[in-house]
Amino acid sequence: MKLPEATNFIEQIINEELEAGKFEGTGNKIQVRFPPEPNGYLHIGHVKAMCINFAVKDKYSGKLNLRMDDTNPAKEDYEYVNSIVEAVKWLGFEYDKLVFASDYYDKLYEIAEKYITDGNAYVCDLSAEEITATRGTLTEPGKNSPYRNRSVEENLKLFREMKAGKYPDGSKVLRAKIDMSSPNLNMRDPVIYRIAHVEHYRTGDKWCIYPMYDFAHPVSDAIEGITHSLCSLEFENHRPIYNWFVERSGLPKPLPRQIEFARLNITNTLMSKRYLKKLVDEGFVRGWDDPRMPTIMGLKNRGVPPEALKKFCADVGVAKAYSVVDIAQLNSCIRDNLNENAERAMAVLNPVKLTITNYSGEEKLEFEKNPAKEGSGIRLIDFTGSVYIDGDDFSLNPPPKYKRLQKGGYVRLKGAYIVRCDDVKLTSDGRVEEILCTYFPETRSGSDVKTDIKAKGVIQWVDCKYGVDAEFRQYESLLKDEQYPDQDYAERLNGNSEKIIHGKAEPYLSECADDTRYQLMRVGYYKKCTDGGLVLSEIVSLKDSFNK
Repeated sequence: MKLPEATNFIEQIINEELEAGKFEGTGNKIQVRFPPEPNGYLHIGHVKAMCINFAVKDKYSGKLNLRMDDTNPAKEDYEYVNSIVEAVKWLGFEYDKLVFASDYYDKLYEIAEKYITDGNAYVCDLSAEEITATRGTLTEPGKNSPYRNRSVEENLKLFREMKAGKYPDGSKVLRAKIDMSSPNLNMRDPVIYRIAHVEHYRTGDKWCIYPMYDFAHPVSDAIEGITHSLCSLEFENHRPIYNWFVERSGLPKPLPRQIEFARLNITNTLMSKRYLKKLVDEGFVRGWDDPRMPTIMGLKNRGVPPEALKKFCADVGVAKAYSVVDIAQLNSCIRDNLNENAERAMAVLNPVKLTITNYSGEEKLEFEKNPAKEGSGIRLIDFTGSVYIDGDDFSLNPPPKYKRLQKGGYVRLKGAYIVRCDDVKLTSDGRVEEILCTYFPETRSGSDVKTDIKAKGVIQWVDCKYGVDAEFRQYESLLKDEQYPDQDYAERLNGNSEKIIHGKAEPYLSECADDTRYQLMRVGYYKKCTDGGLVLSEIVSLKDSFNK
């Protein structure tokens, strides 16, 4: 069997196992899973996990299950299930089956009884606080529960009574009987089942006991025939308990193998569903899909192309060591994609009127749709000689080496003509009201006529007659740069993460479909949406601070 070339340590492990014949009985079929808990929307950190799992599926012509690890009924809901499915599909990934841990509740219960019968589990009456107090520390062993030596018969009877709803929440748990002196705290008789009289979003009130993640997750893998459980590095200490549960489950071999990789950490980015939910619940953002959110649906709503996210994860790579990636690298991937694929358009965020005093009439000018993409074509824009330019592109008192418009200076209006500022009208309080200019007909863009007139810069504009009102939404990170010990997350939140600006835009932008992405010349990359008018939502700035 010719194996594909391994490009990371995970694929190297899989190749070694295939060469050793570990999966010969299954036709050398590799099977993985992506198992989020449906207790919130997926965020960008999950994109890396998806990329790794789906890459293994594709590389080895294997199978992948999208599994909802839904064993905590108090926090899970169909809203989150639907958002996860939508996120996976939007990223362009195709899974083989959608499954749920709750599909296996009967089988998981059966295996839990097997643990009891085999002497590997017992019912414990200690409270959660008492279990914690007797678990010990990293330097001290734990203490055996006084209920640890109950007979198999008594444990089965009590466990079945737990299932029947005889006992209140917190009064009893089922624990694995492992080793209270293990140096790995996860192996000190972990809880397998707890009582929770809570209705489950799928199974209703059928169950009042629910399996714990550390038990349900590995055993669900084994039930599905998963060969490799690929997870992030924080589960490395859980690997012994993962193996303990699957090895005693009685399920057929080959049993799944857990392999850990470094999770994705990005500067200035909140990567916790718990805290993201807090932002939603407290109204700091407008929802899970707010464009400022690092959720996949937030990134989609912001206008980030899915291909850019996958390229970013590919560039970050698969590693074992903990690291933090600069958000500039993510923005660079987004910018590279949009530079190639987004049409160009013009808008001004701080409009100031510029009138060409020697121009009369009206004409259509050619405007290149995307100079970075061969064959993108041209479109026509209306020009009447009276336009809005951005107030930042004009100065009454310019600094040295100023390359925009000043009195007596020359600039080119993008796609149009070179103009010279002759005079300026000011308001009573000294603000620029109107800039009066002369244009030079021979300098029309695309003209073959040679001229000695030189412009110091090229600026965007919007025609006064045809331009439309637009709202521009600009975003910053939800987190400030500052972080110090014992800092509460609320202290890190950026209260100015969204800025609303009202300006002018080409009519072309109001005519195009919602969600169309544009490079607004010299402004940034924006997505068009309709929200009571023309709204242009910032995707990423033009400036690239990432050192490639």
